[in-house]
Amino acid sequence: MTPKPSAVTRALERIDRLDPALHAFIEVWPDEALAREREAVARRLPLGGLPFAVKGPSGIRSFAARRLIAAGGVPVGATSVPGPGTHWQTWGQGAHGRTVNPWRADRTPGGSSAGSAVAVAAGMVELATGSDGAGSVRIPAAWCGVFGLKTTNGLLPSPDRSGLASAGVLARSAAAAEPYLRRVLDGYEPPTAAPPLPMPAPVPVPVSVPMPLPLPLPLPAVYSEDLGFADVDPEVAAVVGRAVDRLVAAGTVRLVERDAGLLDPVGAWTAVRGGAPDDPEAVRVRRTNDERLAALLAGGALLLTPATPNRPHGHEGPGAFYSTALTWAFNLSGHPAASLPAGFTGDGCPVGLQLVAAHGADLRLLAAARAVEDALPPARRPPAAAR
Repeated sequence: MTPKPSAVTRALERIDRLDPALHAFIEVWPDEALAREREAVARRLPLGGLPFAVKGPSGIRSFAARRLIAAGGVPVGATSVPGPGTHWQTWGQGAHGRTVNPWRADRTPGGSSAGSAVAVAAGMVELATGSDGAGSVRIPAAWCGVFGLKTTNGLLPSPDRSGLASAGVLARSAAAAEPYLRRVLDGYEPPTAAPPLPMPAPVPVPVSVPMPLPLPLPLPAVYSEDLGFADVDPEVAAVVGRAVDRLVAAGTVRLVERDAGLLDPVGAWTAVRGGAPDDPEAVRVRRTNDERLAALLAGGALLLTPATPNRPHGHEGPGAFYSTALTWAFNLSGHPAASLPAGFTGDGCPVGLQLVAAHGADLRLLAAARAVEDALPPARRPPAAAR
């Protein structure tokens, strides 16, 4: 009887077969990956050789990657990020060329964790690391039809000096993302207070973090189509609205009437990213939004929004349209946020539902995302994954 190929072998086979068309990887490490897998199995490490991908050329050195490797995870390659001078035009440049959306090759997968989202959507890896400074995990998760989580800012080490970017993960589902949190958060306790201005700080403590138990349903939630300022594609809004209606009908969420109007964060985000966190207008916007978000999320409520205001755009870029309009407010505020598959537009583009939770409630957010997934139609594989 022929032995069943190992998980890493299967991942490498799919990368070899699919990546020449999708361009999700900039590097693949077959020999090293197989050696790591043998060691993980022999030592009976917790992740047992789970194949994963890392974001960009420096991803293998990230805190998350090092924790996953120590637990027996196996990095099989580095995924694409935007190339030089292609901030809006190409949100991923793989070894074979421009990274494409696995649902529609004429559309971008989003970014900057572009290749990570494509690799997960096409089933080339179980999960992939990402980082999110304005929506760089949640946007590609939404546009590739997978789960993406941005952790609470400051919960995990980040090289971003502005404090806007935090570590994240992309996976087929919230359940599939659980091994990441279980291993990466071990030894850390989520902070319970709102992060101070201008940015939060890591809070390591010598305890283990328990994984979330099922939450009592229905979950209190506030739904906002536009956060009070965004210009949202009507079809994207309709897809997310139907998903929210389904959650209410299933008894998964209970909508709470609270004012979800925030101030547009574009100027504040730009100031902080530019090294001016003490700019008076930026401080005013951040304080106002922090106060409003505290009221919105009081009592453990979730905030539900579309993950992006638009569907995946072409590789030429979105023009003046901000795909980050609904995500970067939570990089400024530091809240954990996730994107889950909500459905599709009529032209076959995936749409994401964004869930936002209180500071430090990352594990509760994961449990809520699992409950939401159970009430929505199962995520599908894109056509490119069938090759």
